Amino acid sequence: MKFTIATAALAAASLLAGAAIYAQDADVDRSHPKAFVKDSVITTKIKSRLAADHITSLGRIRVDTDADGVVYLSGSAHSKEAIERALEIARDTEGVRGVHSALIVKPDD
Repeated sequence: MKFTIATAALAAASLLAGAAIYAQDADVDRSHPKAFVKDSVITTKIKSRLAADHITSLGRIRVDTDADGVVYLSGSAHSKEAIERALEIARDTEGVRGVHSALIVKPDD
């Protein structure tokens, strides 16, 4: 009987340890709600600042933020100056740890 209780206790402890490790890693997973909200807040701040700055090509600039606070800008803008301003806004936004740009200059068609 003692062997069975000890085995059950060991199995339960192993399961709890695995659950604790999973809970710690949950924020790393971008699909986890807490990580997703953090990413969304940074993305929303940048989009709001771009709109407030009246960058006319805002609709063609895509903003994505990963779980580490790194922002990825992609799409196009009307001028090199608009791209530089978008990069500056992204870099100066609270919570941003880095900015990667794949923006290109593309005048109106």
